Amino acid sequence: MSVNKVKLISEINDAFKDVVLGNGIGLSEADAIDSYADLKLRTECRQNDEKHNWNLITADNLNKYNCSLSFFDAEGMQFHLPAFMIADINEEYKFGMSFALTNLSDYSKSQFGLLSQKQRGAIRLFLEYILEHPSYEFERPEIKSAIESYWSK
Repeated sequence: MSVNKVKLISEINDAFKDVVLGNGIGLSEADAIDSYADLKLRTECRQNDEKHNWNLITADNLNKYNCSLSFFDAEGMQFHLPAFMIADINEEYKFGMSFALTNLSDYSKSQFGLLSQKQRGAIRLFLEYILEHPSYEFERPEIKSAIESYWSK
């Protein structure tokens, strides 16, 4: 099944259109957590993080703070994930998204805990899209397994 890039981006935008960060962990705040920063620096980072419109997060910042995917809480993941996926679809994200969506530990599943069925469906479509992409050739078994075992429920 071939997934159309324009339709996929539209599906992601629609599924995540009203998501705000709320009390979730922000992009540079997550990077500060990764760096074992103290609470003062984390708070400073959070003040500068986008909290209301994930579409405003640039691919440059997603690349700069690429490790943040591992440190988001559920609110942070729900808010930032669409920006990462769209940047990846547009080939602007340099690190790839398969690991974040296929390494399904108890912790990573907790990060996906707030996703609605519509959002999970958009993620499944994204995974089907990258399953066919040459950049993900070596990750295909993990992507396929994640689609079948987790993202199709």
